[in-house]
Amino acid sequence: MAPKKSKKLAVEKKKTPKKADPLFPSRPKNFGIGGDIRPRNTDLSRFVKWPKYIRLQRQRTILYQRLKVPPTVNQFTKPISKNEAVTLFSLLTKYRPETVAAKKQRIKEMAAATASGDKKDVKVVNQVKYGLKHVTNMITEKKAELVVIACDTNPIELVMWMPALCRKMDVPFMIVKNKARLGTIVHKKTASCLAITAVNKEDKGQLSLLKNLAQEKFNDNAELTRKWGGGIMGLKTQAKLDKRAKALAIEEAKKAATSGLA
Repeated sequence: MAPKKSKKLAVEKKKTPKKADPLFPSRPKNFGIGGDIRPRNTDLSRFVKWPKYIRLQRQRTILYQRLKVPPTVNQFTKPISKNEAVTLFSLLTKYRPETVAAKKQRIKEMAAATASGDKKDVKVVNQVKYGLKHVTNMITEKKAELVVIACDTNPIELVMWMPALCRKMDVPFMIVKNKARLGTIVHKKTASCLAITAVNKEDKGQLSLLKNLAQEKFNDNAELTRKWGGGIMGLKTQAKLDKRAKALAIEEAKKAATSGLA
């Protein structure tokens, strides 16, 4: 018999870990949304997680389109046009109320004049009035010449009743875009409504023009108090309803054809 071959124990070699090359680091691909492989369309806004207040704004606008909106709320979706707004805001900027610092300085000067014995006649300066309670008092007392209401006041219940009050008291009112734009007039972040009580002689013609426009477009417009809003379905729902209507029309045509042959 042939002698058996002796098996040599294989010496296990310890594998040394490879050091990562600093010049060429490994970058594994990320296949998630917004990663290495992007969609063909360059507009990635639909993948963005928008802030909560933006999502609420968008959801509110969609709900106003889908649900049936009563006339009291629906009238706030029909503000004045851009050209009319330019005329209105050019008048409002002339009668901006004084800032806190300017008021403080004026009171200081008046106190100094009183202490020195120089009495000056204090002239009443025409200014825009703001603040929900203050404007409401101006309307009820019929002191307001023109009332301006922001269409995007949130919640809308704060000013929802104001057009009805203006109509009752026969005070001209306007609905304008952007509460922030009204806020800049009175040195605030936002303002729900403003009121003009009086203007200088040179601006009376412009004010009367705006009052006539407000009477025609808002106060005397019966359609605003009657017309409901909303009830507009989405694109998918509209396509589905159109498809269903076409199918029903084809079916009715077939029935008519068969009944004619019979």
